Amino acid sequence: QVQLVESGGGLVQAGGSLRLSCAASIRITSMTYMAWHRQAPGKQRELVASITGSGRTNYADSMKDRVTISRENDKNTVNLEMTGLKPEDTAIYYCCLSIYGRQYWGQGTQVTVSP
Repeated sequence: QVQLVESGGGLVQAGGSLRLSCAASIRITSMTYMAWHRQAPGKQRELVASITGSGRTNYADSMKDRVTISRENDKNTVNLEMTGLKPEDTAIYYCCLSIYGRQYWGQGTQVTVSP
């Protein structure tokens, strides 16, 4: 069973920054696709950023100038650096790992941005 543990969420003022990390219980390889999604209250879960095994990244339009996704294969970790946070970024942020046609999710970490 693959486990993903997110960390780094919290309360931050508008304009602030946060770094989220997701540690996987399996070795991250070039076959592993990883992503961050978020779900705000009353809204559907949406993609924030993704990174392929080869390092190709993709960002949601709403955040692409304010976030950077990266992976540390030697630590089996994927990170999400967020800057210029806005109150509308308040959500639970989930880490997602896809490998060999299967998808795994973390429990999520709360990010709250105050005005």
